[in-house]
Amino acid sequence: MNRIYNFSAGPSMLPLSVLERAAAEMTNYNGSGMSVMEMSHRSAVYQQIIDDTERDLRTLMGIPDHYKVLFLQGGATTQFSAVPLNLMTKNGKADYIVSGQFSGKAAKEAERYGEVRVLASSKDRNFAYVPHVTQFNADADYVHICYNNTIFGTTFPYVPATGNIPLVADMSSGILSKPVNVSDYALIYAGAQKNMGPSGLTVVIIREDLIGEPQPGCPILLQYKVQAENGSMYNTPPCYAIYIAGLVYQWLLSIGGLSEMQKINEKKAGMLYDYLDNSKLFRATADKECRSLMNVCFVTGDEALDKKFCAEATAAGLSNLKGHRSVGGMRASIYNAMPVEGVEALISFMQKFEKENT
Repeated sequence: MNRIYNFSAGPSMLPLSVLERAAAEMTNYNGSGMSVMEMSHRSAVYQQIIDDTERDLRTLMGIPDHYKVLFLQGGATTQFSAVPLNLMTKNGKADYIVSGQFSGKAAKEAERYGEVRVLASSKDRNFAYVPHVTQFNADADYVHICYNNTIFGTTFPYVPATGNIPLVADMSSGILSKPVNVSDYALIYAGAQKNMGPSGLTVVIIREDLIGEPQPGCPILLQYKVQAENGSMYNTPPCYAIYIAGLVYQWLLSIGGLSEMQKINEKKAGMLYDYLDNSKLFRATADKECRSLMNVCFVTGDEALDKKFCAEATAAGLSNLKGHRSVGGMRASIYNAMPVEGVEALISFMQKFEKENT
């Protein structure tokens, strides 16, 4: 069977070359006689894998030496709790910008551990835009944003200027899509399953001065200090997911890094948005100034026609285009691994569908 074009929002498609290499190494990694998924995380061979993976991520993102990189479990959602438990320790207060479902969930969870101030929300227009915030509370222990909103197809077009207040970003669906200045952020966290590997791995990049004593009662596995002191190995880490992420990092480096990846992503998104903006049938749902490079949401305005489109697209080998129930319509997630040819195939199908249904 030929591989389809998988537009899933996550878990999402991986580069074919990464999958093929993992398949070749499945039963015997690097002459060890073992699969990565069955070797001890305490072995020298696995230590080399995790060390290389961290090195390559630091190279890709330009992560400064005074930041720790942690490879954790529990998904990005676990960080909704870990962030306030570890950072809401001085004044017990934090500021949140709610630009979608996940930032809303993060704010709601943080309320369990301190005072949360929602500075702005775009819920009034079903999160079709990202609020622009310039004023922050001086007593906030941190400011939290969700960098890219998977469900609603929006992204932050600016970096909030929080001054001396630590800025925390959930970058799950935007990480590695283009260069970012890590120093703009005090903490970045991201689930791997959208743009850098299979589900089961969460990467946390944290400035070392923020690693201290957490709130009393913080579970030990959620303590950044414990994880940093133990090299992400206080317990068994998600070994195979880390290995696959490492292969993805190598792939990105081989094509020229994040600057080159940005050019490809801008080309893909530009093609699709350009078609949508000139279509008589389809309409993009996100405001132009904050449209995501990774998640393109669109509708016809007719639920029955949307349903027909998704069914026919699936039959044509264009899978997982149904939009989230919060938005409806369609969503094309065009992460790093989606080739330009996949977007071209989608546009060609949309042109055909439009001609047949208008």
